Amino acid sequence: VQLVESGGGSVQAGGSVRLSCSVSGISARTYCVAWFRQAPGGEREGIASMTASVGARNYDDSFNGRVTISEDSSNNTVYLEMDSLKVEDTAVYYCAADFRAGSYCPPNPRGRWTHWGQGTQVTVS
Repeated sequence: VQLVESGGGSVQAGGSVRLSCSVSGISARTYCVAWFRQAPGGEREGIASMTASVGARNYDDSFNGRVTISEDSSNNTVYLEMDSLKVEDTAVYYCAADFRAGSYCPPNPRGRWTHWGQGTQVTVS
């Protein structure tokens, strides 16, 4: 199983970014896939998660509607779009996956996540 994030880079404040989590070895549609981030010296934060097969999406309230998680079954990829970027959004962004029964799958960074990607850096200035 492999999760590979991409799409990070340097972005101007106020702009947007679309991150990709390319999944292999498991079905991104049937697993719960979540996005997290960790800023230097900070704790890992949960952003959003989804289980596409049951139509479940969960967002952390702290992002105030600035993020959208989506899935493309044709290429087994989960996306995270983040708008109105702020300097404080600078962090390494990770995706993770775990198999969950049912639709309850919050992006809890202290929950069980079996598979992790290596992260992609987003720098907002």
